[in-house]
Amino acid sequence: MMFIGRQKELAKLNRMYRNGKLEVAIIYGRRRVGKTTLINEFCKDKKTILFPAIENNAEQNLEILSGAIAYAQGDTSGITPMYRSFADAFTKIGEMAQKERLVFVIDEYPYLAKAEKSISSLLQSYIDHGFQNTRLFIILCGSSMSFMEKQVLGYQSPLYGRRTAQFKIEPFDYLDTGRWFPNYTAEEKAIMYGITGGIPLYLEEFSPSLSIKENLLEHMLDKNALLYEEPSNFLKQELREPATYNAIISAVAAGKTKLSEITSTVGIENGLCTKYITNLIALGILKKEIPVTEPKSKRPLYQLEDNFFRFWFTFVSKNTAAIISGRIEKSYEATIGAFLSDYMGLTFEKMCRDYLLYYDTQLPFDLSDIGQWWGGNPKTKKQAQIDIVVTSAEKGEGIIGSCKFRNEKVDVDELSLMQEYAAAMGAFQKQYYYFFSKSGFTETMHKKAGAHIRLFTLENLYRV
Repeated sequence: MMFIGRQKELAKLNRMYRNGKLEVAIIYGRRRVGKTTLINEFCKDKKTILFPAIENNAEQNLEILSGAIAYAQGDTSGITPMYRSFADAFTKIGEMAQKERLVFVIDEYPYLAKAEKSISSLLQSYIDHGFQNTRLFIILCGSSMSFMEKQVLGYQSPLYGRRTAQFKIEPFDYLDTGRWFPNYTAEEKAIMYGITGGIPLYLEEFSPSLSIKENLLEHMLDKNALLYEEPSNFLKQELREPATYNAIISAVAAGKTKLSEITSTVGIENGLCTKYITNLIALGILKKEIPVTEPKSKRPLYQLEDNFFRFWFTFVSKNTAAIISGRIEKSYEATIGAFLSDYMGLTFEKMCRDYLLYYDTQLPFDLSDIGQWWGGNPKTKKQAQIDIVVTSAEKGEGIIGSCKFRNEKVDVDELSLMQEYAAAMGAFQKQYYYFFSKSGFTETMHKKAGAHIRLFTLENLYRV
């Protein structure tokens, strides 16, 4: 399978490798995000000891490490002596790295740390002394975000200050997701991003030779498909009390974005609900948003950050009976296909923000922050919301953005509305207006375009 994305991470790892000195790289991210694939791509042409730690006792893990060391030395017999301790194994690895550049990978390091409580202190000692003058390249990889951030990168960890680089692996953005489907239209690529959230494991399940409908019917809307029960399995693997977490995610997917709305829907008190939400944010499933121009705002909204979970809880969970009975193909257009454009609204907003953040080379100022804004509109006495607000490093200037994933072209009434909302927000002395539209713009709107008004079609987002 072709290696897609992660080019910056791969280039950084290779630069570190070429310098020949002791390196300690920390690679972490949620499950299914492609950490092991990145490591395998990096290691494919290098001498490597690959130690996949398991949820078992220290003795079993030491046996796996002993076998990995033997395999790296060319012993494939499978009958190799086990080292008496991790210290003995590390000593051997240090000896090997005296002679040649050697990569030592501990995959799922949290499993090893749980089995052998002193492993971080032991590893720290070897990094400070036993490995100091070697050519060893250490990679510690983990899927437990909280463990990696607190027990490996955190100040209290014995390994604090020993890393030479850290890589938090995120899901693919819309552009890299689109590369999995080279023959899809821009709209089809965007919808696949809205379905998979850019998670490599999910992308691998879908075929670029099938249509979106065919892919969904084959790989998600089928009771025997891998992805049909993926959210449930993921939550069971990562969290206790998955039923409560399911209820919270369902509430947010249904449009309950305020804490008070979530708690009343789920039926738990605010403090406990906040704890559950914090755990879901740590897993990258939920996100907390505040108006971008009000960093101290006490009126946050909660949304689903993970597109796959949002799609599943929007469409799959509500069509369980049709899926189990095998009738979903007949009802697909009425229950899913007809609502995809509406569903894509939030996904399109994220795509447009990412375009401005990472790919637009013509921003009128140095970007400081990007997000959305909501608040009261004194003119109408109603709530106003702006899809995208970009603040400038120098302040005083900003970008007001509107995103429409609709089948009709955007007209000048949207410009008037954004100007009204910008006045309600009142954050900038000077503003630029950016409009993003799936279906393009009217001729009247095109005539308005200029230095302070820019128009982007969906296709423009893929031409970078």
